[in-house]
Amino acid sequence: MYLLIIGVANFSVFWKEFSMLVPLVMAMPLGPLIYFYVQSLLEPTSGWQKKNWIHFFPILLDLLPRLMGAVYLIGITMRFIVGDERISWINTIDKLDMYIDVPRWISISTYLFFAWRLTKRDGIKTDDANLKWTKQFVFAFIAFQTIWFLHLIPYVTPSLSDDLIELVNWYPVYIPLAVMVYWLGIKGFFLRSSRGETAKGLLLSNKVVDDTKVALLKSMEHDHLYLDPGLTLNTLVSHTGIAQKVISSVLNQQMGKSFNEFVNDYRIEAVKQKLHSGNQHLTITGIAFECGFNSQATFQRVFKQTTGLTPTEFVARNVKTA
Repeated sequence: MYLLIIGVANFSVFWKEFSMLVPLVMAMPLGPLIYFYVQSLLEPTSGWQKKNWIHFFPILLDLLPRLMGAVYLIGITMRFIVGDERISWINTIDKLDMYIDVPRWISISTYLFFAWRLTKRDGIKTDDANLKWTKQFVFAFIAFQTIWFLHLIPYVTPSLSDDLIELVNWYPVYIPLAVMVYWLGIKGFFLRSSRGETAKGLLLSNKVVDDTKVALLKSMEHDHLYLDPGLTLNTLVSHTGIAQKVISSVLNQQMGKSFNEFVNDYRIEAVKQKLHSGNQHLTITGIAFECGFNSQATFQRVFKQTTGLTPTEFVARNVKTA
């Protein structure tokens, strides 16, 4: 952005084409990103849903001036655009990029409003420190939006726009933005450190932990997901609607198991029950596959680790044959 501001594009064909094709300002995704980040902090059990992607479709507005820039460059190359038409095209692209700032500002402000409402809602499933950080995070963006608004009004006013850019350019927005980014990063880092949040797990409330445990047990004991040989952590996330990081944290920190250990415990127990019930029409491997295993080697290894016996030894010691 700085290189373009100081006019390097006027001295380099590469930079001129670069500024035409590459979207250096991608503001439309910021609003949804802020909102869903805040939601993940305040409602850790809320998993990502495919329908949420629709919130990012307005990114096409950010790309529109660049698409016109591509058409312009093709037109210049193919000589469809010549003479004064070039100036007209450039002015049109610049004006389009200018006025798209209005929906950009509206989009971010709208999502900030709903993010702020989340922080005020009853029944928030997070601790006080997390809630305080979330409010500070949202407020920082609200402050930036205010600064941007004060710059945006004269910028989109035809009689004031040129004088504004001539006088201060975009520095009244860029400098606060840089300060905010550094502040958020440093503040967030020290908050994470002070709360002891490491890669090993999250700081979750007792209610979140209990709700997650209930959902995990139900998915195995009632819904029998372990019988699916293709079961993955993502499948469990989709089934329970609980975020992956929450499930992993509860399994690792609260239940002392990895995802595979959690699932395989149920599979081994199902195999043992079938062996005791005398399923003579199936081999031991057939029973293992029926209980969710998809590899004989994995089944043999997990069974030995869990019971201390190989499947054959277990049958010999514990299963009575007719």
